[in-house]
Amino acid sequence: MDYIDEIWEKIKELARKVIEALLGPDVQPEPEPIPIPVNDREKRR
Repeated sequence: MDYIDEIWEKIKELARKVIEALLGPDVQPEPEPIPIPVNDREKRR
């Protein structure tokens, strides 16, 4: 059983390397923009 697990791990590692080579490294999610408070009260008058 250990032999099958070792082969499975090697296949997963190879697949990860192929995907990374084709698509580039793991994509980091873009950080959410920080809302900037705007004082609109003066402009509405």
